[in-house]
Amino acid sequence: MTKTDKQTRVGLGVLILKDNKVLFGKRKNSHGEGCWCAPGGHLEFGESFESCAARETLEEVDIKIKNIRLGTVTNDIFEKEDKHYITIIMVADYDSGEVKLMEPEKCEKWDWFSWDNLPEPLFLPEINLLKQGYNPFEEK
Repeated sequence: MTKTDKQTRVGLGVLILKDNKVLFGKRKNSHGEGCWCAPGGHLEFGESFESCAARETLEEVDIKIKNIRLGTVTNDIFEKEDKHYITIIMVADYDSGEVKLMEPEKCEKWDWFSWDNLPEPLFLPEINLLKQGYNPFEEK
């Protein structure tokens, strides 16, 4: 397969804010296994960014979010896995529900972290967020 045969995929991550913390999960059984990241997944055909953020959050942690808004975008080239993603980073405020591990085959655990004390290792989109100097708590 040549580079032109490969597809760049669109991922979406949701930085969920609650009590000056952000929700991250530890990935498993996928690329980035063992890395921490925000809830998220693939943008489906015809889906809005906001709908995808709400859907993925419900599917992965069973909580409701509000004030869903665009944060930024990262360009993520996973060299070892030979994958390329454009990741849309959404920001949302926690609304209701208790965080539950809804997909234990995909995620080991979920927890809330302060932005200046994130767990390691981070998933590539989150690494690229930090390289951009992005901070969801300092939105304009």
